[in-house]
Amino acid sequence: MVTGRNAIKPIFRSGPSISARVAALVLASVLLILADWRFGALAPARVAFADAAVPFYWVTTLPGRLFGWVQEVFVSRDTLIEENRVLRAEALVLRASTQRLAALAAENVRLRELLNSTALLDERVLVAEIIGVSPDMSSQTVVIDKGTAHGLAQGQAVIDAYGLFGQIIEVSRFSSRVLLVTDSMHALPAQVVRNGVRVMVEGEGRIDVLDVNHVASTMDVRPGDLLVSSGLGQRFPGGYPVGVVESVTNDPGKPFAVVVARPSAQLDRSRHVLVVTEGEASADAASSGVAPSGTAQEAVDAGMPGATPRADASAPTAPGQDGLP
Repeated sequence: MVTGRNAIKPIFRSGPSISARVAALVLASVLLILADWRFGALAPARVAFADAAVPFYWVTTLPGRLFGWVQEVFVSRDTLIEENRVLRAEALVLRASTQRLAALAAENVRLRELLNSTALLDERVLVAEIIGVSPDMSSQTVVIDKGTAHGLAQGQAVIDAYGLFGQIIEVSRFSSRVLLVTDSMHALPAQVVRNGVRVMVEGEGRIDVLDVNHVASTMDVRPGDLLVSSGLGQRFPGGYPVGVVESVTNDPGKPFAVVVARPSAQLDRSRHVLVVTEGEASADAASSGVAPSGTAQEAVDAGMPGATPRADASAPTAPGQDGLP
């Protein structure tokens, strides 16, 4: 046994302590966060990971898809007949409404021409399916199955069959992340359909609540009022339903009322959404009453069940919007 001065010395010295390693990792993490926040250094890595995660999203939704397919296969004949009857009745009503909207759209274009207003936009839409929901309760986002390969870009508005859904905040090649209108970091300018009063609608972090801010106590805003996007923020198209006012509370000691609204879109139930892409000026199409190719109606025909968005972006806007009486 070798002891004392002749003891064998270790070949490798011991590495840094655990504390030093943890401190180094924390410092590296902080530097990466700052680099990404300041310069977007990790954006390519995020896009690559998002593309790689798309198959996992599809796998996680496979049981639901399979269950829906089984339901469709074994649905009864009587159910199909009843659904067909209801859909035919709805289609008849919608055709009548479309005929009236075509005349109103032409009149709206003539009024804009008299006022030397800007040309209308033919909004094009793309059907997308929700394939993922953020597990983070503090961030209300969903993932859709369309990305840059389909012409999507950051900042585009997203709607469902009932109203404004949110906007795209991150895009990869085959998927995109959508920030819901109820997220606490989301805000958009809106207006009351009844009288054209302009307000600011902000998310509160709850799926069924919207805060309506900048409403003076003297403003005419009532429960039941429909709020639509005003288009003033140059981010969302004007005229899409945002929410319905549920309560208005006036405090005599405060200059602004506390107004709460419920979102129009079915944020926690919709499976398919429409992404509103760039449009081109087309007053002639509106005056002719013919919907342009690629509009919401075409997208609905392409396979979005139950969707009833505006058939044409040239339809009349809410009173008071864009300076119209």
